Amino acid sequence: MDIALLLYDGMASLDAVGPYEVLRNVPGWEVRTVAPEKGEIRDERGTLGLVADHGLDDVASAEMVLVPGGSGNRPLMRDERMLDWLRTIGRSTRWTTSVCTGSLLLGAAGLLEGKRATTNWLELDTLGELGADPVGGRFVEDGKVLTAAGVTAGIDMALHLVAREVGPEIAQAIQLGIEYDPDPPFDSGAPHKAAPEIVELVRAATAQS
Repeated sequence: MDIALLLYDGMASLDAVGPYEVLRNVPGWEVRTVAPEKGEIRDERGTLGLVADHGLDDVASAEMVLVPGGSGNRPLMRDERMLDWLRTIGRSTRWTTSVCTGSLLLGAAGLLEGKRATTNWLELDTLGELGADPVGGRFVEDGKVLTAAGVTAGIDMALHLVAREVGPEIAQAIQLGIEYDPDPPFDSGAPHKAAPEIVELVRAATAQS
């Protein structure tokens, strides 16, 4: 599997690094990092740097594309060069995937029209405005389009994809290898589980960012 992992300034780092840690462990799979321009990119806070080995012009096709989310994708939703690249690479993919608000970029490129998809719970309405049929859940598969909800859901999506491609045994071995065994101290990881005041706290903090 030839995988193009999109990076860009202002992305949420775990959206990319979480699935990467799963996908890189599949024998024979290659992950290429791609950004608008080759070189360093910075996360949403500007404190973490990652390096893209390729620019958009270097990668015209891939069997899988993975688009992470993050506040930095809002300008890219109006960037015709980025949207054209997504449309072009989307024609060659076996899987077109996203994590969190990465699905908004796919939607802006017209790749989610009429498809069931998900995103961060705060942006489900926005996803609907971009032509998708927004649904909840950790990840949603519709044809070759596979979208994950917020941030950590990208790990779940990647394990599901590995199971679909090479079997559940390999996916389970990778899960064990990275010791992905969530046991959080609080059960507030989804809006229907969190207390109302916690939900409002997150809404308020997001509105200010």
